[in-house]
This record gives sequence, C-alpha cells and structure tokens, in this order.
Amino acid sequence: RAEAHYAFQQQRKIVPLILQEQYKPDGWLSFLIGHLLYIDFNKYKFPRAMKKLFKELKAEDICETNVVPVRPKKDTAVILPTVSVSIPKRSASPIFSQNILQWTQTQVQDWLLRHNLVQISRLLTNYDGRSLIYLSKYMNNCQSQQILNLLEEDSLRRINESISLIELSYFHSLMDQQRQNIRVKNSQVSSLINNATQETII
Repeated sequence: RAEAHYAFQQQRKIVPLILQEQYKPDGWLSFLIGHLLYIDFNKYKFPRAMKKLFKELKAEDICETNVVPVRPKKDTAVILPTVSVSIPKRSASPIFSQNILQWTQTQVQDWLLRHNLVQISRLLTNYDGRSLIYLSKYMNNCQSQQILNLLEEDSLRRINESISLIELSYFHSLMDQQRQNIRVKNSQVSSLINNATQETII
C-alpha cells in the first residue's frame, strides 16, 4: 500500500502484480489501482507472466538476465527475481496552475494526496478546482453542524467511512489559503489595470 501511494504521488507508472491466489485489493489500494491492468502470476506460467510485465512497462532497455524457473515446494511463497527496468523519469512535483479554478480532477487528487488528505481524496473523486471552490463556499456560508452532518452522510454512502474531522479541518484551512491566494491575485490584476488606465489617460 505504501509503495503504491508513493508511486502515485511521484506520478510513476504502476503495474500491479498478483502473487497470492484469490487476492483482491480493498480500501485505499483498491481505489488507487482499481483501473490498472493486473499481471496475475497465478493465472499464467512464469515466463509468460514476465513477458506480459515487460510488455506493460514498455521497457526499451532491459538488462538481460538468465531467469531459470524453479518449481517451489507446496505451500511455499514464490519470490520473483529482481529485474532492472528503465522507466522515464518524471517531475517529482506536479505543476499546478495558480488559479485553482483551472485545476483538473487529476490535479485536485494530486493536491489532496500531497497534503495527506487520503479520505477526502476518496470522497471527492470527481471534483475539479471549480467544485472545490463551491464546496468551500458552502462550508463557509452554512452552519458548521449542518455541513458536518451532510458530509458524514455522503462519506458513509460513498466510501462507507465516517468523515475524519482532522482531515476535514485541515482541508478547510487549505481551501481558505487557496481562496486568499485568488483574492490577492485578483487584487494585483485590478491594480495593474488601474495603473495602465491612468497612464493612458495622462
């Protein structure tokens, strides 16, 4: 789980491998890799499974290693050999627009996970930047208890978990910062326009 979360934050390619029979990911791991293609080493023979893995990674420079399949004894774990794969490096920190209204759903998820708001990210799966602003307005303008009750109902219905007050408070604080940034940006733009207008008149 930790490795998958880290790879998602670093925007690295994730290829899930199933080694345990009848294993099904649940919880946050299921949300993170649910749409990805699995390589099931129980379903295919070892050489074929490795071939599928290489194909999925689309690796160009793979260190050739002599892999000799070993038949394990019954009830023993199969340990896969380490294979060096060259994967293009990506920027560690995704680029975000200064205007939150322009954020895509992917950028919103990245932003939430960068701030360790795991539960909130699952709850707001389909949110873009504009949706975040609307939610923040509701939270600021409605009664706190009413908002808390509504979010609790949504959380139980959508992810079957009670809302985390700690995450919610931190999310509220971060959104206030974003709204403040927008106000400062708008103020700077207005100031530049006024200055330009005055210079034109003079």
